[in-house]
Amino acid sequence: MAKRPHGLSFGLPRMHKERGERRDFLPPLVGRLADQGAEVYVERGIGSGMGFRDQDYTDLSPLVHLASNEEAFRADVVLVLRCPDESEFLKLRPGSILFAMLHFPTRPKRVQLLRELGVEAISMDSITDDGGRRLVVDSRDVAWNGVEAAFDALEETWPDLREPSDGAVRVLVAGPGEIGKHAVEAATKLGNIERAARYAREGRRGVEVLVVGRNLTANERHMRGCFGGTDVLVDATQRDDPSTPLIPNAWIADLPPHAVICDLVVDPYLLDEDPPTVRSIEGIPQGNLDQWIFMPDDPAWDLLPVGVPSEHRRAVASCYSWPGVHPLPCMELYGAQLAPLLEALIRAGGMDGLHPEGSYHERALHRASLRAWVGAG
Repeated sequence: MAKRPHGLSFGLPRMHKERGERRDFLPPLVGRLADQGAEVYVERGIGSGMGFRDQDYTDLSPLVHLASNEEAFRADVVLVLRCPDESEFLKLRPGSILFAMLHFPTRPKRVQLLRELGVEAISMDSITDDGGRRLVVDSRDVAWNGVEAAFDALEETWPDLREPSDGAVRVLVAGPGEIGKHAVEAATKLGNIERAARYAREGRRGVEVLVVGRNLTANERHMRGCFGGTDVLVDATQRDDPSTPLIPNAWIADLPPHAVICDLVVDPYLLDEDPPTVRSIEGIPQGNLDQWIFMPDDPAWDLLPVGVPSEHRRAVASCYSWPGVHPLPCMELYGAQLAPLLEALIRAGGMDGLHPEGSYHERALHRASLRAWVGAG
């Protein structure tokens, strides 16, 4: 039997993004919220992109209700994976909490708008443990899905890859952090375990991986010297200054014509921000769940912001939401990671009950809040 309402209501609107975005939070997470006594308002059609029915949610508890998009946005806590379009912020009530991937460091206008509207916020991408390790992240799928796509593209750009050979595919991974470590493993398996097994059976190329850290990624002479023998360039870096590209477009000219750039960072171009944000690898398109592979003659190259150099082009694998390529396991993972954090928020009764010296999960939520971000600034 569900507990009586705790005092916080949760709204789960759907993400009305590109057609390929099929992710929504799954019934087990909604059930956890209701078990804590929270009223939950789920937008009609939630989970339909992954084969779920409205009844799969409402059967969980009498505290789970079907709602319109606008009704979901009127709850005390609005829980959605990707940040809504900023025009949708007007649906939020002052004092309510937007809980999403908000990317405070690279979205100063977003931060300012939330403050002006009097909306509280917790950024999932900023939730860390006491040692700074992210608690809500799907690093493995970012790396594996991205590297898989890069090898899909490489099979198109490099016909010799289909032939038996005792040579190697040379992969350069820039950034040995959490995502980079998964990218190394994925690269050694050609992005896909079944593909690796097939290549082995057919006597095709294996993979050699070179990893470089930030003390070398800024070294033009060294990096460009490596590029000539690189078949797949993987960007898994984290920059201190997002206003400056890590790899200028001119360097791309040194990659072999068949080379593929695997973009796991996928920062946007926000040239009107102060400071601006630019792509880590200069002059490449940004993909999404509708299209994540771009050949050098793709029209997307001509849609880059005016003034961004893009003369030198190679095939690119880029997706703003790499985990969403395989949505169900992604949302299972996010649900498991978020459940104890949301339960802590319910026990605290909202933002005012979260304390920087509170429990483990309280501390993590407080660090990721708009209040803490503004206070630190």
